[in-house]
Amino acid sequence: MKKTILFLALVIATGGLFAQKKTTTSAAVSFDATTSLDALPKADNKTVIGAIDTKTGTVQFEANVKNFSFKNPMMQDHFNGEKWFNSNTFPKFTFKGQVADPSKVNFSKDGTYDIFVTGDLTIKDITKPISAPATVVISGGTITANSTFTIILADFGITGAPIDGGKVAKEPKITVSAELK
Repeated sequence: MKKTILFLALVIATGGLFAQKKTTTSAAVSFDATTSLDALPKADNKTVIGAIDTKTGTVQFEANVKNFSFKNPMMQDHFNGEKWFNSNTFPKFTFKGQVADPSKVNFSKDGTYDIFVTGDLTIKDITKPISAPATVVISGGTITANSTFTIILADFGITGAPIDGGKVAKEPKITVSAELK
């Protein structure tokens, strides 16, 4: 009898813990490095995994570099090549962060919340702090989150003639969209 009660208590406690974490395997990240000279350096990745802990406000995302898709195959080759993101050696981008003030979001109540997320973005084993505004929409237990920010390519060791010549933006716009359940 004691074992049954202990087992049930563990199941209930574990269920409560898992309910705090919302996840997705289909978040989308857009990389837009277009300039007035070239509209091609733009890609989307719709297979990004992500999670948010509704209790602590911890946020995590991971994107496979090779899953970014460009309209121009040559641009995709450059993006994944050794001089750029070097996806064979550094296959993933990661972000680990925190909602700056988790008390501003009531994850159990439908509504729209404007927040800031701060954390560390790692590209090519180089980690830099990122702080970005985000909009969180809660609807029927589903969390939709959107954020747009820029990065400086040189901060992550990405340089070269296309950037210097103005064909690729030095500070591309990154847009993250996720529906977490």
